[in-house]
Amino acid sequence: MEFGEKTLYQEARSVIAEIAEKANLKRGSILVIGCSTSEIVGAKIGTNSVPAVAAEVFGAFLDYAKENGIYLAVQCCEHLNRAIVIERAAAAGLEIVNAVPQPKAGGSMATQAYAMLQDPVVVEEIKADAGIDIGFTLIGMHLKRVAVPVRLENNRIGEALVVAARTRPKFIGGVRAVYDETML
Repeated sequence: MEFGEKTLYQEARSVIAEIAEKANLKRGSILVIGCSTSEIVGAKIGTNSVPAVAAEVFGAFLDYAKENGIYLAVQCCEHLNRAIVIERAAAAGLEIVNAVPQPKAGGSMATQAYAMLQDPVVVEEIKADAGIDIGFTLIGMHLKRVAVPVRLENNRIGEALVVAARTRPKFIGGVRAVYDETML
């Protein structure tokens, strides 16, 4: 699908590649994604769930994630209390809940994630290393404790604005503390 010069797949691929680079994601890192397909097509969030759009955008994210060893954690909409769809391998130690996302109860992106991941499970929460928020879905609750905003050059998918964040370890100590600059 095209909404401008690039297809949605190309736009999504550019977004995930940029945040992965800027957040310095390594193999095994978890990237949380919140997405309103309604916003991508120019409608108000929650009013026009579009499974075909989710399939194209999630396809781009999944291709990149597989190539780079990153786990995707896809946030469901408010009807499933913003639960997370993730690969079972990344959910070690997390309590799995029983829910299967649907376009109108979980959202189109979470539905696609559940259909396209190799061994999907749903958990209530995650603490991800970075995040992509497409259409202001509010992913902050699923990021590690210290989130740092990341300004993206590729900040749109379709009509939706994209905001992103990475995380860093907390600073502890006081005036005499010394910090590892590579972790900032």
